[in-house]
Amino acid sequence: MRRRRFGSVRARASLGATTVVAVALVAAGLAVLLPLRSNLTDQADRQADRAARQVALDIAARIQGRAGYADLELPEGEDHPVRVTDENGRLLAAGEGLERIGGTAVRAVRETAADDSNGDADGDDSDDDRDDDDGRGGSDDDPAVGEIGDTTAYSSGSATVDGDTADYRFATVEATDRAGRTVLVHAGASLADRQSAVRTTALSMLAGLPVLLLVVGGVTWLMTRRALGPVEGIRREMAAITASQDLSRRVPEPATHDEVARLARTTNETLGALEASVERQRRFVADASHELRSPIASLRTQLEVGEAHPALLDVPGAVADTVRLQRLAADLLLLARLDAGERPARPARFDLGALAHEEVSQRATDRVPVALDVRAGAEVAGSRGQLARVLGNLLDNAQRHAAGSVTASVRREGQAVVLAVADDGPGVPEAERERIFERFVRLDDARSRDDGGAGLGLAIARDVAERHGGTLTVGRAECGGALFELRLPPADGGPARSGPVVTDRRPEPGP
Repeated sequence: MRRRRFGSVRARASLGATTVVAVALVAAGLAVLLPLRSNLTDQADRQADRAARQVALDIAARIQGRAGYADLELPEGEDHPVRVTDENGRLLAAGEGLERIGGTAVRAVRETAADDSNGDADGDDSDDDRDDDDGRGGSDDDPAVGEIGDTTAYSSGSATVDGDTADYRFATVEATDRAGRTVLVHAGASLADRQSAVRTTALSMLAGLPVLLLVVGGVTWLMTRRALGPVEGIRREMAAITASQDLSRRVPEPATHDEVARLARTTNETLGALEASVERQRRFVADASHELRSPIASLRTQLEVGEAHPALLDVPGAVADTVRLQRLAADLLLLARLDAGERPARPARFDLGALAHEEVSQRATDRVPVALDVRAGAEVAGSRGQLARVLGNLLDNAQRHAAGSVTASVRREGQAVVLAVADDGPGVPEAERERIFERFVRLDDARSRDDGGAGLGLAIARDVAERHGGTLTVGRAECGGALFELRLPPADGGPARSGPVVTDRRPEPGP
């Protein structure tokens, strides 16, 4: 059950939405914390720079005496620890309570008393003055006498004031007093405010993150459940249809205009098409059984009578019923193959006009003669046998309804080869022109089982035409009868060509 829930669309959607929101929140948190930390660091840099330059201004304005820098006014407390060193890292002055300072990129402070530092400074006055005169005092890179350096070096470190160690941001500034001695002023600004603000912001985000993710996951679960509710209804109804085999039922269609509604409509359309197909199959089986029953019953009756009274056996009638039964079985078999989607395995190219000549030549002795009009360039590709069956069915239908003449023609017309069969009979009413292509359909005023077929000929002809990429339609002929037109794609696929007219008004009898 757990695996099934985790594999559901709702679970995957909720997990995906929660993951995306979590990643987005983490990215947003970093986007907030990093600039906040940078801004607070810049603020600490400015504070440290201000403190360092205040001390540097005091140094630049004085002439070093015997007291050295012991009388400098340095900031007190933990906010801004300050120390002053020479360029060699020797301590000259330090803020009150400053025990240790690090992170200033100079040599560590020695634990030296103020008077010792002053004494060292006094003892080195002459040397420092000489060094300044000889080297540093004349360098273009060093600050001028009595001035402060333009650049400030920043670093992070820690300092211990009155036994308390904390993190600081240090600013280092060079200053030259009026005696020409260059010193380094190191002043720090506490990072406690920065650390507190960043920590508070991070904790607030971390505290709100689970709650927000829970809300996102819950809302996504509920919204997905609501959105997929109609899909579950469709599934249940389809399961009920499968169990009951009642194809007249339909799935519920939501009143929305989204993908689920379109799915429901498409499903109902599919069910409708399936119901119609099953109904056609049932009707086909019923009609086929009825059509087979008549010739079989007639043939059985004649055979039983002949068995009892051999002199009364109607051999021609039995043969006719057997032929009728054979044709009907062949028609049913061909329709079954066509319904299964059978297509010619190896389509052959042949001349449809020549095929028409062969078929018409076999009907020279029929009650209604067939006049043939054939034009050259009517090659098609497909099953010769199936297309001969189509032509035979069309001619049979025309001769059955014609009053005295039937005309067949083959020609190229644009991108199609057209076979037309026309008769001078009553024609087909416009309302019945599509119905006659249905299986086992016979018009009451035109056909009967005695002189007509089973109503499969035109249905077979249209199915074969469609399997060959063509069409079969019926209209009104110039003489008032029915006009059937079979349109097939040419074998070469090229434009229509004009050719000599071949007319056969009186076909010779075939062999």
